[in-house]
Amino acid sequence: MVLGGTCKIGVLGGIGPEATGEFYNKLITELQVRELINNNQDFPQIIINSIPAPELIGNKISEKDLENYISGLRELHNFEVDFIVMVCNTIHLFHDKFQKRINTTILDLKEEIKKFLIKNNIQKVLVIGTPLTIKGGLYEFQEISSFKPNEKELETLSKAIFNFNKGFKKEEQIKITKKICEKYLEKGAKKIILGCTEFAVMLGKKNLPNINTIDLLVDATIKKFILTKAKGDIL
Repeated sequence: MVLGGTCKIGVLGGIGPEATGEFYNKLITELQVRELINNNQDFPQIIINSIPAPELIGNKISEKDLENYISGLRELHNFEVDFIVMVCNTIHLFHDKFQKRINTTILDLKEEIKKFLIKNNIQKVLVIGTPLTIKGGLYEFQEISSFKPNEKELETLSKAIFNFNKGFKKEEQIKITKKICEKYLEKGAKKIILGCTEFAVMLGKKNLPNINTIDLLVDATIKKFILTKAKGDIL
């Protein structure tokens, strides 16, 4: 099945840039693995807007901070992309707010997580992420029981994200994060939602029962790509 390269995908990234790079590489690989590509012209046009926005690892995000993201989304909208993927977990707390500011469809990671959990009958999870992601309940669903890191652990995880993102003792940050995860697996968590794209990079290949949010973003992007191209062919 070859789709052709008429679809244009916008990626809001840089939050952080290493996770954005992993998303891009995984997207290309999955398009190939799913036999959607016969030649270079079959790839979608992919516009990555890697913005140097503030890290979202604190307990608050100001309206001024959000303007960085809104500007980035508007830039992608002005490129007339078919849809936008935000390679970040915390920023999806503001998905609905952003969607009201631009007409271009923004993929909803929260909905993708919910569908995955229900489809796979996953009943008990640990959610790791930034304090805002956890306290904002981004991945809390009535159907699912969840563990959350305590305040001290959230502070530790935030520091790990910050240090990993700037390239400081990266293996140490991985060990710190993995230790917290193992504690909750012993308490009964069946899966770990890697609710920060940095954690998806850090732990995605480790021997832990995780739900990699970058992988779910890639899958949702490919599904949307197929639908967008199919509609274009009909028109």
